[in-house]
Amino acid sequence: MFAAERRQLILEMVRANGAVSLRELARVVQTSEVTVRRDVRALEAEGLLDRRHGGAVLPGGFTRESGFPQKSHLATAEKTAIADLAAGLVEEGEAIVVGAGTTTQELARRLARVPGLTVVTNSLLVAQALAHANRVEVVMTGGTLRGSNYALVGSGAEQSLQGLRVSRAFLSGSGLTAERGLSTSNMLSASVDRALVQAAAEVVVLADHSKLGTDTMFQTVPTDVITRLVTDEPPAHDERAATELQALADQGVQIAVAGEGSGAAGAAGAGDTGSGAGRGPRRDVPLPGPRRGAPHHGGHPLRSAAALDAGPERAARVADLRRR
Repeated sequence: MFAAERRQLILEMVRANGAVSLRELARVVQTSEVTVRRDVRALEAEGLLDRRHGGAVLPGGFTRESGFPQKSHLATAEKTAIADLAAGLVEEGEAIVVGAGTTTQELARRLARVPGLTVVTNSLLVAQALAHANRVEVVMTGGTLRGSNYALVGSGAEQSLQGLRVSRAFLSGSGLTAERGLSTSNMLSASVDRALVQAAAEVVVLADHSKLGTDTMFQTVPTDVITRLVTDEPPAHDERAATELQALADQGVQIAVAGEGSGAAGAAGAGDTGSGAGRGPRRDVPLPGPRRGAPHHGGHPLRSAAALDAGPERAARVADLRRR
């Protein structure tokens, strides 16, 4: 198939479905994901589509947002690895908030095995994943149902979160940059996510590598409020993701990378509760220095690497991060 034929077929698939994963595009046009990625990049340069979340979507700039059916089929392996790693952060008996999203839905499926957990959420998908879990209490916010992502939004959701205090918030979004932090394409979703953040002592962002360097319309979590980023291993050719990871680490975000073969990996400082057996190695990028005004919360202190600010050890850390 000639390049022009491939690209026309790719366009037709994206227009028909709204969003298509690179893996699916490669299967249909019968070529490698590397070739498809090159085709998608060329089509994006012409303004015919946008690259998002490990696939391609209809063009829409900062305001474009795919619905749940499209998102659920994008970057599924990456979301699974991220959820496995993030679940290791949660300890028995904790109270947490979990925001809406397909990655947080994957996390919720793993949290069903953590006894004594209390989960506050505005996501029907998260609640459904935990509905039959033994010894897990689910608290739903109020609000108006937003059908595109099965989340409760609006003033009712925000008011129900007032006065709440939990140990951690687990959030996803449409994009993540070191400059603006986590962002999303919908104003109502952004407002509820900000309320979730206000209720938590620490903020954990779950974002696959395709969201790194992507900026969307509404900021939800500024970079200096993000405690930790859990992401997947960026491809070797993805310089944008590697650069953004370095910039986030430089601003004090602790980064946990779910690499290949990590399976249901635990995360730094977590107790062996969650998924239990089968946890594998993980890689954490330490903070380059203590964050000004950052609180210390028991169980999972932020690790300072101020001692690495100079000398060969610091250089080795930076080089290792860039290789990832």
